Amino acid sequence: QVQLVESGGGSVQAGGSLRLSCAASSWYDYNARCMGWFRQSPGKEREGVAAIYTGGGSTYYADSVKGRFTISQDNAKNTVYLQMNTLKPEETAMYYCAAGPRYRSCNYIYWANNNNYNDWGHGTQVTVSS
Repeated sequence: QVQLVESGGGSVQAGGSLRLSCAASSWYDYNARCMGWFRQSPGKEREGVAAIYTGGGSTYYADSVKGRFTISQDNAKNTVYLQMNTLKPEETAMYYCAAGPRYRSCNYIYWANNNNYNDWGHGTQVTVSS
């Protein structure tokens, strides 16, 4: 089972920024996987925010975050980041990192379906106040 640990959540005012981190416990757990960020707020379904294929660097974003959020990877640290700028109150949620099967790359349809991810972190809370 892939071990993922998220960090970087917190409370910010609208318009502020946060950077989330998702650290995998090993190179095997990190490399050549579709790694996604999802979020879920009370009473709502979990939604895809962004994803990256750590085997090649291709990235994918929900329309609602394009231009404001950036997903990136650090191979030396087995870590995927989500830089979130110009945050909005409605983006208050628990943010989860997820890993797909090894050697299964993301695509524009695949990445946003949470059923395609085998392993999930425990989440990090993001609260955006108005």
